Amino acid sequence: MSVTDGLAGLDGRRRDQVKAAWRHVTADRLRDLVRGLVDVPSPTGHETPLARHIADTLAAAGIRAATQPIDDRQANAWGRLPGDGTGPDLMLYAPIDTLTTGDADEDVPWIGPELRPDMRAEARDVGDLVTGLGASNPKGHAACVLMAAEAIHRAGLPLTGDLLVAFGAGGMPTNALAGDVRRNTGQGVGCSFLLEQGHWTDFAIIAKPGWTVSREEVGLVWFEVTVHGVHTYVGSRHRLPYRNAIAAAGEVAKRLEAWFPEYASRHTEGTVAPQGVIASVEGGWPRMAAVTPAACRLLVDLRIGPHTTPMQAKREFIAAIERIQADLPETEITVEMVLAIPGTASDPDRWVCRSAVAAWEAIAGRPHEVIRGNSGATDANILRGRGIPTVRIGMPKVTDAPFDIDFSMGMNTVDVREMERLTRHLIRTAVDTLTRTRAEVGL
Repeated sequence: MSVTDGLAGLDGRRRDQVKAAWRHVTADRLRDLVRGLVDVPSPTGHETPLARHIADTLAAAGIRAATQPIDDRQANAWGRLPGDGTGPDLMLYAPIDTLTTGDADEDVPWIGPELRPDMRAEARDVGDLVTGLGASNPKGHAACVLMAAEAIHRAGLPLTGDLLVAFGAGGMPTNALAGDVRRNTGQGVGCSFLLEQGHWTDFAIIAKPGWTVSREEVGLVWFEVTVHGVHTYVGSRHRLPYRNAIAAAGEVAKRLEAWFPEYASRHTEGTVAPQGVIASVEGGWPRMAAVTPAACRLLVDLRIGPHTTPMQAKREFIAAIERIQADLPETEITVEMVLAIPGTASDPDRWVCRSAVAAWEAIAGRPHEVIRGNSGATDANILRGRGIPTVRIGMPKVTDAPFDIDFSMGMNTVDVREMERLTRHLIRTAVDTLTRTRAEVGL
């Protein structure tokens, strides 16, 4: 392997160390790892079986590993390669829960008229691709973190700091499934618990989609918008006061949909372009079509940039609602903020940012390319919010496939060749970091 094959910028010793670890990265092993992850269902709040699978996989490779129970259904997993204590500690992190469940009773009809094969927790090979629920996001990325740990361990590299590989439950932007005891099973709960229980490092890299080194991302606030009306009966519509909350909510939704692009335009900066959507509508009794409800609720997800606080977003959103209410004088609207996670950014001069960009440029063979217009949030916000300098890097969305790639298929399809590239990046950045003294990395 020549110094132009992803090794530019490293000294001779580190080139040899990276090459030694890269020799253990194979397409077959990556395929086995991601298939194993996909085949274990892990909807948010129910990740314990997958956490056990991950810990067992790490332990079978000779790596100290364990699960970290949060309750009887939800758990993280972690593994640690110890250093000699003279250097920085680095975390390679990936969430492990899937956005949808793979259960038709829960997902249909909101995901579509039926569950396609890729929407189920069943891995399938399609040439260089693997499909199945979460095959790319998050499980393909988690498999790359697993592979990086295995490769570094098998190469027997002497590390100055610890390599912690961590796999977090509850990484998706969701509250609990019906029947779960705790409401807070998503929104980074596993990542928070991991840190609270002492699994802390000097730097972190989160593996999530996007072939770029990202040091900033949006946060999110959720609003419950209640549109009020009059509860009445269809047989009395013509005789009693009539204000249909559902019809009025439609007017409010239409105006919010027009406002979201204006909001995004005002708040686009750096690499983020925070968006907003109306995610759900709740109103009335599905069992009883004869009456109107006194209220209809809309759930709104509004993304916020690193320089916008949740309170600033709340006031801006309420002002927008007040303008909508002025346009609809007979409609009463109330707003409550029900969730808030700030956006975050890491200093580009911190070691992890510089090392990750250098690795990207060496592997890609060109200057680092920033992807702009991002509105996705990850557990990087949890890590940065606790004070750990963090970058995000991942794989691009699959485009060359013998089937159409919609949102779900993009989440559920991974290219093993891209997995190799991401794993090599993670290894190079880890070796470049974990073979230095703390002073060398600015600590």
